[in-house]
Amino acid sequence: MHAARQPLTPSGSRQRLKYNARVPVEYLITQYELEQGALEIQYIEEYFGEFPRKKTAAEIVTRLRDRSHLILICMGPAPDDPGMVVPVSYKVAHELRADEQDPKLAELVHRLQGYVQFDGKRVLYTWIGGTRRDWRGQGHFRALTEQQEHWAIEQGFDEIVVKTKNRFYDMRGTLDHLRFEVVKYDRDPIDNAESKVYLSKRLHPELLERHRSSRTVTQATL
Repeated sequence: MHAARQPLTPSGSRQRLKYNARVPVEYLITQYELEQGALEIQYIEEYFGEFPRKKTAAEIVTRLRDRSHLILICMGPAPDDPGMVVPVSYKVAHELRADEQDPKLAELVHRLQGYVQFDGKRVLYTWIGGTRRDWRGQGHFRALTEQQEHWAIEQGFDEIVVKTKNRFYDMRGTLDHLRFEVVKYDRDPIDNAESKVYLSKRLHPELLERHRSSRTVTQATL
């Protein structure tokens, strides 16, 4: 049985988040170390039919190795067995440097020049993430984003950068509520829904007071 179909106990931290909405929802977020997290992300991406190309575990490890990174997965009750939890949402972020050697990351830095300050700053880039269709609209993405901000501040990051597409309206709505600002818009000449939107948020400890999720933390064990 795959680890995602049973209560997970990786080497990271497990956190129960209570979303402060009209109907309270309890979130279970697990932070993974690199190798195990990469395998879990490869597994969960199979449930995202709208992704044209799935990330492999090897690709994730190659991207994240030797740089500060964060792998978070949010669990939820299985539709056919509420006593079993399954991965329903995830978010992967990593440090973005001014002198990137990877061609894709170097191109991203180039596109952000003049919009994001890299000199003397630590920038966290939200690389991949999503929520499975049947669990959308329940606050999982917001809970993951808040936890990402908490971690980033603890790690000394100054700013979080997100790249998305214009057609991901729910994601952009959540980022708007969390006060991410659009810093650049690359319009697609054929289909505006495919236009790239770059958003940014400056980090400071006081913003944690605006988070709507209350947290209690327990350590997961192998």
